[in-house]
Amino acid sequence: MSAAPPDNDVLWARGIVKSHHGTPALRGVSLGVREGEMLAVTGPRGSGKSTLLGCLSAQLPVDEGEVWFHSAPVHTLGRAGREKLRRERFGYVGPEPHLVPELTARENVALPLLLAGAGHRAAYRAAGEWLERLDVADCAKLRPADLQQDRRQRIAVARALAAEPPVVFADDPTAPLHRDAREQVLRILASAARSHGLTLVLATHDPALARFADRTVHLVDGRIAPEPAAAVAAGH
Repeated sequence: MSAAPPDNDVLWARGIVKSHHGTPALRGVSLGVREGEMLAVTGPRGSGKSTLLGCLSAQLPVDEGEVWFHSAPVHTLGRAGREKLRRERFGYVGPEPHLVPELTARENVALPLLLAGAGHRAAYRAAGEWLERLDVADCAKLRPADLQQDRRQRIAVARALAAEPPVVFADDPTAPLHRDAREQVLRILASAARSHGLTLVLATHDPALARFADRTVHLVDGRIAPEPAAAVAAGH
């Protein structure tokens, strides 16, 4: 059996291999994410960013390799174990705001807290606070069908943060937003992560957004590669 990851790595992956219908998506990716770190995963479309986040967040089982969370193996978990881990320990924001259509915005944001056992009053109070931070408090009583997509995405971000999970995964979370709103939402994500001691793993194909992160990992064709010179120069 291989050694467990370093104690200061909340997430750790070694030699991850993953294919989709026979097409390689990750080709032996290894990395560690420190507790409280904001890590940006960059790369062109189709480079494996979403697949990497899927494997790290226990949404996808790896074909080969290892994934660890707080020195506990994730790669050995079955489907039920991965679902429990995601529900109790991870927050997730995807490029599309997958909200429960029958619930109001406040109910959607409160849902993870209620599932974790919080009382209704505390859950709805926290939901209201996060909707306020994301500048969508006026949407609290509205359902997703009554809202524009950029506002639905802000609500999805609030839902991922409301329960203050140890790790939040954000897969191109600003994709549905107008350009002038992208930086605002990224600032809120970064600020929330730092103020609450959360670990944030962000995937984006926009190098300009990666500057909010503490560290960047660049993927090309399913492998970690050096950052493009232009992106490195922009970081300075």
